[in-house]
Amino acid sequence: MRRLFAAFAAGACLVAASACGSSGGSDTASSSSGGTITVKVGVIPIVDVAPVYLGQKKGFYEKQGLKLSLTTAQGGAAIVPGVVSGGFQFGFSNMTSLMIAQSTGVPVKPVVNGVASTGVQGKDFGAIVVKKGSSITSAKDLAGKKVAVNTLKNINDTAVRESVRKAGGDPSKVRFVELAFDQMPAALDKGQVDAALAVEPALATIKSQGGTEIASSYVDVAKDLTVAMYFTSTSYAQKNPAVVKKFTTATEESLKYANSHPDEVRSILRSYTQIPASLLPQLTLPQWPAEPDKASIETLEKLGQEDGLYKTAPDLTKLLP
Repeated sequence: MRRLFAAFAAGACLVAASACGSSGGSDTASSSSGGTITVKVGVIPIVDVAPVYLGQKKGFYEKQGLKLSLTTAQGGAAIVPGVVSGGFQFGFSNMTSLMIAQSTGVPVKPVVNGVASTGVQGKDFGAIVVKKGSSITSAKDLAGKKVAVNTLKNINDTAVRESVRKAGGDPSKVRFVELAFDQMPAALDKGQVDAALAVEPALATIKSQGGTEIASSYVDVAKDLTVAMYFTSTSYAQKNPAVVKKFTTATEESLKYANSHPDEVRSILRSYTQIPASLLPQLTLPQWPAEPDKASIETLEKLGQEDGLYKTAPDLTKLLP
């Protein structure tokens, strides 16, 4: 177990070197002279986390006495180590990475919902895409092909496999390649990968290059799939329940606001991604419900077991808030 946590601590330094300083490693967030508490949050530069950027701008966190220090990483699998080591007080992660962590004894605790699929085939914020002119026309054709996902052994592996499975292909033969979302458009265009599970804004970028969507993988997993949540460490949650409550309250308000203000969501994206303004109208936005969909998470957990992601099954009764 010591080796496991040492590995997570080392991973946290790779996520954000600033998170590994003497103050960043503490379980306690820093306080300013005005009484505002600064909490470090690990996020991914994708549309999923637009609500926290919007909530920060709108003052929802300030109203709770919080200031967010946001640091971007490649995926939830990379953010988990930062939270566990104390480098971040909160993080954003896909559900599969959280379930893998919990099933191996890593002390993570989701505290508020993150993002969900639209549930509509062909109109979701994440999809498997291929380059213009590709001979791949169905997820079934991905067997033996290189498919880009942002991090290995996360929700996107499972989602791709389920799309391949439902299309009649062999999911065990998919060759996954780890690639940051913002690197996927160029890699696909250059033929470095055969397909990619991209989310917005990378998805809109690929489509603008003539790319074609062949599967709505999150929808293939479950109609109302809870894709990700915000989480903390069990230690931080136990020692700082008031801060966790404040973060949860502000994030819930941010999710609600984002759902009802799509134009502001599109605009805030330009503050933390490099998407051109011309592509903003083409973005497909996800859903940001207040509560996670437990049934969809149970489905995701079962698929993860089928794909051999867990040595022991995660305990969802303990994991979910």
